[in-house]
Amino acid sequence: MTASRTARERVRAELTREIVEIARRQLATEGAGGLSLRAVAREMGMVSSAIYRYFPSRDDLLTTLIIDGYNALGEAVERADAAAPGDDFPGRWAALCHAVRDWALAHPHEYALLYGSPVPGYQAPQDTIAPRVRDLRVFGAILSAAQRAGALVPPAAPVEADPALAGDAEASLAELMPGVPGDALLRALSAWTALYGWVSFEVFGQFKGAFEDNRPAFDHMVRALGATIGLTRA
Repeated sequence: MTASRTARERVRAELTREIVEIARRQLATEGAGGLSLRAVAREMGMVSSAIYRYFPSRDDLLTTLIIDGYNALGEAVERADAAAPGDDFPGRWAALCHAVRDWALAHPHEYALLYGSPVPGYQAPQDTIAPRVRDLRVFGAILSAAQRAGALVPPAAPVEADPALAGDAEASLAELMPGVPGDALLRALSAWTALYGWVSFEVFGQFKGAFEDNRPAFDHMVRALGATIGLTRA
């Protein structure tokens, strides 16, 4: 009984992986809004009713793709940060930024699923939240470590932080970025959104014709944002 059940579980796991891989290819050709369980079933040579044993709805399959995408991006960021010297906070920030950009450029259709236009009718469930903040947790760890080391220094002419906004930032990000003061959190959030704004512009072709090579411009942006945050070496 145990051997039989294990064999069935292996077959189910393999079929699930195949469904997800075909769906990932569909993202490239049809976009998230065009994802179809029936089309996946046809490509697998499976009757359409059978695929619902693995994914009860299109939204369940979308959720799996979204979770896989966030986890893959998070793992890339975690690896990059782990490879950087722990006391080089500007270097860790740069490693994080390049990991985000490199992953997005290598997986543009998955990036579009995560950060492109919302899929009509789809509501992301709670299961997506933990994977979604894996990259942000790395950023938070960098900021918290820099703060403890005295290496998170306001720029020479910082924009005055509204106390209410700073308090909101501290309350909402206390778990992800413990010990980081509100004014630094506001600078960090600006940098975080600028990072993803840049990457989105590049992935979606908005920089076409702007730079001969986007990499040096990206490097400059990363350094500028690191200075804005106030990251220095310990």
